[in-house]
Amino acid sequence: MAVLTDDQISDALAELSDWEHADGALRRSHKFPTFLDGIDAVRRVAEHAEAQDHHPDIDIRWRTVTFALVTHSEGGITEKDVQMARDIDGILG
Repeated sequence: MAVLTDDQISDALAELSDWEHADGALRRSHKFPTFLDGIDAVRRVAEHAEAQDHHPDIDIRWRTVTFALVTHSEGGITEKDVQMARDIDGILG
């Protein structure tokens, strides 16, 4: 799978309003009402990621969860990461 160009990433971000391109990855942080709400969301994302065999890096800081997507095996952001960002958006609602 090919690594996306900066222009392709910018085009994808136009439809992914809560995501940014930072530190070589697609990133989204989301603040939940409670710590356990965040943990539940992480569980739902993790189950989906496992089924897709494409796993985000996840950072949990109390009620704020940050998802980072990059295809490590390809050395950059690919279409798999863009699709997973869409999927995470759907899971988080």
